Amino acid sequence: MSIAIVGAGAIGGQLGVKLAHAGEKVTFIARGANLEAIQSNGMRLIEEDGSEIHVRDVRATKSMAEAGVHDYVLLTVKAHQVGPIAADLKHLIGPNTSVVTLQNGIPWWYFLHGYRGDHRGAHIENSDPGGEIARHLDPAQVIGSVVYPAAILTEPGTVKVVEGNRYTLGEPDGTVSARVSELSRRLVAAGFKSPVIEDIRCEIWLKLWGNLSFNPISALTHATLVDICRFPDTRALTRAMMEEAQTIANALGVTFRVDIDRRIAGAEKVGAHKTSMLQDVEAGRAIELEALVGSVIELGRLTGTATPHIDTVYALMRMLARSLETANGRLSIQPA
Repeated sequence: MSIAIVGAGAIGGQLGVKLAHAGEKVTFIARGANLEAIQSNGMRLIEEDGSEIHVRDVRATKSMAEAGVHDYVLLTVKAHQVGPIAADLKHLIGPNTSVVTLQNGIPWWYFLHGYRGDHRGAHIENSDPGGEIARHLDPAQVIGSVVYPAAILTEPGTVKVVEGNRYTLGEPDGTVSARVSELSRRLVAAGFKSPVIEDIRCEIWLKLWGNLSFNPISALTHATLVDICRFPDTRALTRAMMEEAQTIANALGVTFRVDIDRRIAGAEKVGAHKTSMLQDVEAGRAIELEALVGSVIELGRLTGTATPHIDTVYALMRMLARSLETANGRLSIQPA
């Protein structure tokens, strides 16, 4: 079984190291100092309990053409990074390849494959600007996934797990196929929790519930998850944003298996963790904003749902994103 990991960051590193350690044929698609570190000394994973796994004999390249076709392609880059590499992904994908999307937020394929509601075939601009991803990737080859671990790339070639090892999988059409079952089996053998569920969209919304609120609030305030949950004002704002998102999801036929208080409590238990969006702000990187927040507002318009709290936080985040892009000389933010 050959598995390409596109993006050897925190999540890609955790997946790739453990899969390679379990005997799978893994290829990392990476770049820069991270690629150099993996090529020279492999990749190291520091688990929650402090134990380490170091895979030294692992393939790594920046060229997808050089990597060639794989059985599974795990897309572990951020949502806004998929579009720019979509055309190049063809080198990794053959007729029998499964593409596993591990991005946060509403995925580009949400309405394009396996959706049975009124909005079937609808394009989500905030998830796929200009339809670039859909032009190059066949949604029928997609396996959906929801990422629950929190991890950080501490230095090139080294990932530290903060919490979690669960990757939920699901076919967009709701079937339990041979390909998704096989991938689940391989992930479990590598030490992950990897249940296959019939309604992956519900699980996507459950994760997004937290991402659309905790991530931007943390980026704006530089607060950790536990700080946000325990400070009354930010806890109330989080709840208000979640209520708006729940109304949208319900209008799209999605029901949540936990309530808002339980979802907030789960985030609080993670502790003093910086969200990925806050980490990006502190590092001066582009913010994963549109798929996490902009897409929810877009779906609010689609379903006729008002989102005043989400709109306000989104406006503040767009200003922050503009400031970061200006500071880095790459102003590219588009009008809302």
